[in-house]
Amino acid sequence: MRRDGKRVRSDDPLYEVIPYFLPYRYDAMNMITLDIPIEPIQEYRIRQRREGKVVSSMGVLLASWLRTVREFPLLNRFIVNKRIYQRNEYCVGLVVLKAGKEETTMNKVFFDPDDNIFQVQKKIDAYVTENRKLSEKNSTDKVVKLLLRIPGLAGSGIGLLRFMDRHGLLPKKLIDASPFHVSLCISNLASIRTNHIYHHTYDFGTTSLFITMGNMREVAFREKGNEIVFKRCLPLGLVMDERICSGHYFALAFERMKEYLNNPALLEAPYAGKA
Repeated sequence: MRRDGKRVRSDDPLYEVIPYFLPYRYDAMNMITLDIPIEPIQEYRIRQRREGKVVSSMGVLLASWLRTVREFPLLNRFIVNKRIYQRNEYCVGLVVLKAGKEETTMNKVFFDPDDNIFQVQKKIDAYVTENRKLSEKNSTDKVVKLLLRIPGLAGSGIGLLRFMDRHGLLPKKLIDASPFHVSLCISNLASIRTNHIYHHTYDFGTTSLFITMGNMREVAFREKGNEIVFKRCLPLGLVMDERICSGHYFALAFERMKEYLNNPALLEAPYAGKA
């Protein structure tokens, strides 16, 4: 019994056998780009600013993801040791650029499943403030520093962590400190003026979805009446573990996520069940 998820036993034997054919997460990576029109997000942020509330593009994106996962819970599954698990928490590994330095750090932020967009933004702000401090190390940094302190400990220590993770023996405290044990890992590459990429999902840990945000770009859309319209878009590079659910399920989930991104006001009310 794992501390971060519950074993899933499917009625479909093919579903359960797929991890035996694709034992590694990098074997099972599917990639796609979602071009999200930025105008609805910017208009929403301006309206909120007039009311004295600050909502970032990252806040809109993560609130949209959280609401989508509530409606499509299979997105919060992961594979370990060829077994399928349903994660029992909603957590995101978020890459942060440290203030005044050309280096990044990554830790994790936890969300309650019923958080609305303002609660999500509040937790992001607290996370970024805490992890940008120059003089302090977050829990991830402390674990890495400990592994590197003693010669030879990093190799044997990580080997031991891998073994413990495969067999559900990792203490919850270590899982909570690990940015590799998350529902979603995300990096805002636009903040360093870089295009989106397809970032690999780590084979260590439990991350089944990685998203990068890239530089805005113009994308052609076919509107009603076959008119071609160019819109400024935020490109998202998504890499997903195809073993956690079907391609059809992923497609439905991402279409729903785009609906929230096109109308962030939907994320203000508490979650009331699948629409």
